[in-house]
Amino acid sequence: MDVIEQGVGRIFTDPDADKAREFFRHKSRALVSKLTTVKEAVQKYVTDGDYVSIGGFGVNRIPAAVLHEIVRQGKKNLGLAGHTATHDFQILSAGKCFNKVDAAYIIGLEARGLSPNARQYMESGEVEVSEWTNYTLAVRYKAACAGVSFHPIRNMMGTDTFKYSGAKKVKCPFTGVNYALVPALYSDVGLIHVHEADIYGNCRTKGILMSDYDIARSSKKLIVTCERLITNDEIRRDPTSTFIPYWCVDALIEVPYGSYPGNMYAEYFSDEEHLREWLKVEKDPDEFKAFLDKNIYGVKDHFEYIERNGGIGKMNRLRQKEWLFVGARA
Repeated sequence: MDVIEQGVGRIFTDPDADKAREFFRHKSRALVSKLTTVKEAVQKYVTDGDYVSIGGFGVNRIPAAVLHEIVRQGKKNLGLAGHTATHDFQILSAGKCFNKVDAAYIIGLEARGLSPNARQYMESGEVEVSEWTNYTLAVRYKAACAGVSFHPIRNMMGTDTFKYSGAKKVKCPFTGVNYALVPALYSDVGLIHVHEADIYGNCRTKGILMSDYDIARSSKKLIVTCERLITNDEIRRDPTSTFIPYWCVDALIEVPYGSYPGNMYAEYFSDEEHLREWLKVEKDPDEFKAFLDKNIYGVKDHFEYIERNGGIGKMNRLRQKEWLFVGARA
């Protein structure tokens, strides 16, 4: 197919499906315990320069505990998929952990407003950006899962988003219709938070899935945190509820409230007070530094972070609030 037009954005990951297949061919499929700690998982599986994809949607079901640890350990020069990214993007911006972004939705925390620090970082010139839409990033994961190097789409063409993306416009050899081709997105590391998992990494979750299914299968390394561990017998009693199988997972950590201050469907509501505090302190560099020292650099783990922001009493109130909303939607 002849390329009619192409965007000027750089492709940050290698879309070569055969290279990815060769990597996955040698990935262990042994049924062994994946249990570890957040600190050990980040030390072992997140390397400076890696490309990272994050599960969840907006502020819902984000792997906050792992993101804090990436900042705490000072990981740098990461590539990042800015796919429905809100507070997760805000966290990694605080540590200046990335210098490359495939941007679809970034900086904003939806109705809560824009992150001043993330906006300043993106305007600093320190971050290279390629533009996409949320849909096209989802399709790029789909292409990776299908074991192909690209996927055709019908959106973006004729827009500045196409111009600043890495997509290519071609004429269909069957119909003569124009399509945009987007490259497969194989991440070095995927980060996902789920409701339940067994020790081997078989995972279940509830509510919106977004691209987690595809991120899990297209990431070369996968770190999963879960609200609670369940037995493998329970997994086997209802195998169709397993949406991430164990062979995708490299590290598994039980982290109750691991999405806090984000929302976890049927578990706890987002801490809107604390998210507003993030947005407020970011306006003052000194206040923001003190805030990060208190909440990330000055704590040993996610549980101490929660204790500094209301502890189990706060989480119980957020749990009750979530169940009021779940009940209202039932």
